[in-house]
Amino acid sequence: MDSATSDMEKMALEEGADRKLLIAVDFGTTFSGVAWAQTRRPDVQTIIIQWPDATSGGLEGISSDKVPTELRYNGTQCQWGFQVDDFGPRHQWFKLDLDPNQSRGVSDLSRQYPDQHALPPGYNVSGEKLCTDYLTALRKHTEEVLKHKLPQSILKSTPIEYIITTPAVWSDSAQAKTRSCAEAAGMGKQLMIISEPEAAAIYALHAMDPHSIKIGDTFVLCDAGGGTVDLISYTVSALKPILQVEEAATGTGRLCGSTFLNRIFNKYLVDKLGLNEEWDEEVVEDAMKRFELVTKKAFRGSPTEEFVIPVPGLADDPAQGVRRGKFRMTGAEVSKIFEPVVQEVVTLVRGQIAATNKNVKAVLMVGGFGQNAYLRETIRGAIDPNIEVMQPPNGWTAVVRGALMKGLSQLEPTTARVKVASRSARKHYGTERMTKYDASKHATRPNYWDAYDGEYKVNDMDWFIRKGDPVTEEKSFKRQYHKVWPVAEGHNKAVSQDLLVSQDPHSTGAPVYKDSGDVKYLARLTADLSCIPANDLAQKTGKDGKQYYSVHYDIEMQYYSAHTKYSMVYKNVKYDSVTVEYV
Repeated sequence: MDSATSDMEKMALEEGADRKLLIAVDFGTTFSGVAWAQTRRPDVQTIIIQWPDATSGGLEGISSDKVPTELRYNGTQCQWGFQVDDFGPRHQWFKLDLDPNQSRGVSDLSRQYPDQHALPPGYNVSGEKLCTDYLTALRKHTEEVLKHKLPQSILKSTPIEYIITTPAVWSDSAQAKTRSCAEAAGMGKQLMIISEPEAAAIYALHAMDPHSIKIGDTFVLCDAGGGTVDLISYTVSALKPILQVEEAATGTGRLCGSTFLNRIFNKYLVDKLGLNEEWDEEVVEDAMKRFELVTKKAFRGSPTEEFVIPVPGLADDPAQGVRRGKFRMTGAEVSKIFEPVVQEVVTLVRGQIAATNKNVKAVLMVGGFGQNAYLRETIRGAIDPNIEVMQPPNGWTAVVRGALMKGLSQLEPTTARVKVASRSARKHYGTERMTKYDASKHATRPNYWDAYDGEYKVNDMDWFIRKGDPVTEEKSFKRQYHKVWPVAEGHNKAVSQDLLVSQDPHSTGAPVYKDSGDVKYLARLTADLSCIPANDLAQKTGKDGKQYYSVHYDIEMQYYSAHTKYSMVYKNVKYDSVTVEYV
């Protein structure tokens, strides 16, 4: 090692005390992306574009902004990303197994056009294991790439923190599973989670001309990817010192990404050419590659357009239009392939615009499918002509770029360029409480005798967040609870509180009782009281003359982009001792 290198590494070690290495992971349904930056150089943000393939196994097999979210187990070996070829069974779309209750997971498109090579969910391997194994491979590759980008001294002395993205419409349970898989994959306990469309919006709004944005402007963000399409809307609330936005409508999503174009095209090929005696898998592979790389991107919607599709090895067949190993598709035929997918996206966009209840300035298209010209023009023709349809730069990597920007701003607030000041609650959140029985209100409700208070009680709902309420990261929600139990039973080491939610799909209002409407259990919060000495617990005499422990405490809930933090507050002391068990 020469002296110059030695001096540089010494400087790196000295500066490393307040340095962090931030790695953002866009864990996508069909493709995933990674970006990284150092907190000491937040202006230098790098996308990883080197990926191993089936032959090289090294860092530079394939160059791409993203890597396929696919796995194949070959004995004890786990192949991932570009290492998985187009032949034979493989695991795809396993990320969606983390939230199986999402209705979008069983869309009409996914039922009508399944992937013939994709193994069914849960086949031999659980969704959690698939996600963990994939994220492990992604992390190991990323850290291997960084060894060639940064001095060893920096890598050894600099803490690494990860950010991972999840769909906006995912349940709290699915977000917790994502965190668990990422932690098991070696991404650390300090993991940040951010919703995909929010990350994309941060980058897309930052990339816009600031002079074209005014307070009150509302934007719909459409993140159209390979598997899913997610939408969310924001209204600009401030321009200085940084751009601030507030959610204008809750997020929506559906399983209608561009992969379905490939599946519909595959079915079209089989229906059209499958009876040709030379038909085999290699014919399909060459045709699919041309459709993916050329036809999908070049199609503009004109019925007179023509596209040449290679079908090497097929015998000439005038009836099928096959000649010299090729056949021609008209724009009208391509349009039929696009139509069912594009119309699903149009429906989502229209619904999101209507949900804002505002004059929308523009629809911002991001994601791989979001860069498609035909999709852009179809949406433009299907909505108010006063609403612009825009495709910000770097649309395919907008999510991972925005996630990295968000992570940097959390660690170094001075680097923030766009801030989501508030979000719109997607559900009613609350708990069941005991209320004094009132015959004029509760005549039809079951009641019970409370020996401590010496009165009849009923259970009803206490909603502390209502659907549509603005939720900010700065403001926590605090709810007071009162637990009593006989002193004769001894010191309780823990108390539990069930958290309930209501989707209220028709916006009829939050239900009054747990057994009315669509109230469901979300999670059980368990507060550890073992840290509180028994002699600090208040004792009171109940109406029945017996001695009771009487504990008043608060559960504090902090809602972030894609996760929630719970704490217990007792006598003004906060205990981060609340465990959450999702139902």
